[in-house]
Amino acid sequence: MARTFRDLADAHVAAHAELDPLLATSLGLPTGQDRLPDLSPAGDEALAALEQETLRALDAAGTPDDEDGDERRCARLLRERLTSAQGTRALGEHLRNVQILFGPVQDLRTVLTLMPTDTPAQRADLTARLAAVPEAFAGYTATLREGIARGLLAAPRQVDAVVDQLGPWAGWFGDFAAEAGLPDGSADAAAAAVVELRDFLAREYRPHTDGVRDGVGEERYRAAVRRWNGADADPREAYDWAWTEFHRVYAEQTVLAEQILPGATPREAMTHLETHGEVVEGVAAVRERLQGIMDSTIAALQGTHVDLAPPLLRVEAMIAPEGSAAAPYYTQPSLDFARPGRTWLPTLGRDRFPMWDLVSTWYHEGVPGHHLQLAQWALCSDRLSSFQASAGMVSANIEGWALYAERLMDELGFLVDPGERMGYLDAQMMRIVRVIIDIGMHLELEYEGAPWTPERAREFFGAHCGRDAAFLDSELLRYLGGPGQAISYKLGERAWLAGRAAASRKPGFDLKAWHMAALSQGSLGLDDLEAELAAL
Repeated sequence: MARTFRDLADAHVAAHAELDPLLATSLGLPTGQDRLPDLSPAGDEALAALEQETLRALDAAGTPDDEDGDERRCARLLRERLTSAQGTRALGEHLRNVQILFGPVQDLRTVLTLMPTDTPAQRADLTARLAAVPEAFAGYTATLREGIARGLLAAPRQVDAVVDQLGPWAGWFGDFAAEAGLPDGSADAAAAAVVELRDFLAREYRPHTDGVRDGVGEERYRAAVRRWNGADADPREAYDWAWTEFHRVYAEQTVLAEQILPGATPREAMTHLETHGEVVEGVAAVRERLQGIMDSTIAALQGTHVDLAPPLLRVEAMIAPEGSAAAPYYTQPSLDFARPGRTWLPTLGRDRFPMWDLVSTWYHEGVPGHHLQLAQWALCSDRLSSFQASAGMVSANIEGWALYAERLMDELGFLVDPGERMGYLDAQMMRIVRVIIDIGMHLELEYEGAPWTPERAREFFGAHCGRDAAFLDSELLRYLGGPGQAISYKLGERAWLAGRAAASRKPGFDLKAWHMAALSQGSLGLDDLEAELAAL
């Protein structure tokens, strides 16, 4: 069949990778491995022009054949993602992008950790990239100055958090270069640029932010919801539904808490598990334990609930670099699998790791969660497009699958240990609370007679989530800095469950076959996800 729209999407990704070499590294493309993107206003203007050019080409290409699902899905995804990006740009979000997790500075450091350093040429590319950090940060500073001039600013709470986050980064760059075997002094310019950026944020940028509200308001929130979810979801419907989910899961937790510690509340049972459940001592030991979870899960599911090609059988547990946000994360393999999929655990300075809440988390981050989906997309990238397989990913799809994967492991009987099952229910509750407080804070909805504030949200979060204080503080900053992303987990899971339920009503439904077909469609937004899953 013709590849009109997939070829157009591939051409867009190739052009985007020229403008953003960090995207090229993430995909495993050779483009510009010694360069960094232009983070100045001119760099964003170039991206905007590329998006407009691709949208014009989409218009000229006409309508895809409905019978060719890959073409239809690709055309819809490409248009939706580019239109969404233009919507957030029109609101000036790139001019005030100061946040602890999804900002350009954080993206830059994450991609540096993915670069190979096995050959002299690879180490030379990394050395050149480190030398380019001052120019990249200068461009970012110019973008934020443009935001100051237009009155488009991040909230003070977010700026203060990033200033604190950048504190240890100067030392990190030097340690990173030494571990990579780079020449002495390779990271000196990058380290100095971190200090300069931190001082700019603290001394020049921060005073302008006084009075900026933490919540972004209706217009900006709806645009953010479209960006992260690939749909114009109704925030108030999601808020009300989340409360229903809250009461359902809390009832399950209450029953389980009685089994773990008679007479205890769910929160008290979780505190009990911190000291009386399984604990792993040492960073190296916990990395090995997490690797074992993924390896054993692959062995248990392969051939019975999934059919994985050989490249997907390899996934690596890693320790996140110092100064990362608190939440674990996954980085997908390169499209050629030269770099494997990896899960990352931020230690936050800890050396003691209770396992009750990490088992289900690694089902989410690794197997059968992010790794199976995103690695399967990479495997299918030749049939799909690189846009569907990576560059055009939608948070609600990937986070929805990963949350569904945790539920699947519970359904399959892998969470029989009461502590580990409490960890699963706590993970569900955390994602439910995210919906409530993310929408509540940004739209300033009322709860118990008063509007949600970050302080009230933090108190509510702490009362209903078993994670430690540092994690919860980091999470709250994450929601405030990336509005709309936090709700994508539960909204995505809802779509995955509804799609499975509809498909399962067909004669001869086979769950393993459905999983593999669903994981081979590539990226989809919530506009399309449930219907495409139901049709399988």
